[in-house]
Amino acid sequence: MRPWGRVQLRRLAKLGTGHTPSRQHPEYWENCTIPWLTLADVWQLRDGTKQVITETSERISELGLANSAAVLHPAGTVALSRTASVGFACILGRDMATSQDFATWTCGPRLLPRFVLWALRGTIDEIVATTMGSTHKTIYMPDIQEIAIPLPRVETQVAIADFLDSETARIDALVGKKRRMIDLARERVCAVADAVLWSDVDREIPLMHAVQIHRPVMYGIVLPGPDVGEGGIAIVKGGDVGAGLSLDRLARTTAEIERPYARARLRPDDVLFAIRGGVGDAAIVPPELEGANITQDVARVAPAAEFASEWVLHVLRSETFQRRAKELVRGATITGLNIRDLERIRIPWAERARQEADLRMLRPVTVTSDNLQHRLQRQIDLLREHRRALISAAVTGQLDTAKVAA
Repeated sequence: MRPWGRVQLRRLAKLGTGHTPSRQHPEYWENCTIPWLTLADVWQLRDGTKQVITETSERISELGLANSAAVLHPAGTVALSRTASVGFACILGRDMATSQDFATWTCGPRLLPRFVLWALRGTIDEIVATTMGSTHKTIYMPDIQEIAIPLPRVETQVAIADFLDSETARIDALVGKKRRMIDLARERVCAVADAVLWSDVDREIPLMHAVQIHRPVMYGIVLPGPDVGEGGIAIVKGGDVGAGLSLDRLARTTAEIERPYARARLRPDDVLFAIRGGVGDAAIVPPELEGANITQDVARVAPAAEFASEWVLHVLRSETFQRRAKELVRGATITGLNIRDLERIRIPWAERARQEADLRMLRPVTVTSDNLQHRLQRQIDLLREHRRALISAAVTGQLDTAKVAA
């Protein structure tokens, strides 16, 4: 099948963007009824499974809309984040405005919004390659104007969008099942750890009494900015803790952003605990992450000399500790665990000999579980790679979707 020619999106769709009404006019922020897409809504798009956004975290008023450069875009408009969290695309599910952090395309008769969405996602690597800036990445409007996508006939666009809707849903369902299997494997280890670690406990202490005096329980960088790639300082985010701490998986920030948070830098055998973005995930810092840092979504627990890091890890993963931590989670839209609350959660006190005995009982179960989780995560990674390749091949005409679907 011959790939189609490409056309600049702005030639077949009305290019637009958004704006933020002045915060210096409180009256612009009263009686807010208009959905307003901002970077705070990007979380809905990060895993790539959501296409249409109908609800936003913020709204603006009709007065604010009328007295700013904000525009009310019609439902069906395609939006792409172009600053900070760059490259996340969606379709507006209802009439709404956007912040200036988004570019928008309202499609003409020769473009199907669903196809445009898939085309943007299928060519996102080359789009993101145009970003500029070291601290806050941005695709500037002159580069937005140059974005081009393949242009098959409308009926072909419909067929491709239908095909990708179906195939990606199937892949996403498989990924979901494998994630559930990983969760079940972790839950079994947590249950076993609970039975071993909390049996015959004579004394409990706050977690803060089990860490090094000069390295208290703490979180790290509040605003790490976008990933600056090679040459930056590796940072562990909340979602990274449960996915396995590997240097090549981590985003990086600049030395200027990281420097004020030097006290949160990591050393081998520190234990990390996610306090947002997967609350409860825990992992030991491997040697390759020495000198890396963490974000505000992660707590660093640096065990004191009398506590084995591996034993502390099992305590943090145990059902009892997890239950106590989850009871302290606060927040509505973005939930999280406060450091002050975390460090006061009580854990078992055990002599080093008891810790070693506990670990001898737990290691066989842990090794079996870790091996299973590693295999499942590898399968998830391969499915994601296949998904990306499928989207790219379909929207560029390298894949005859009609034959594959048949």
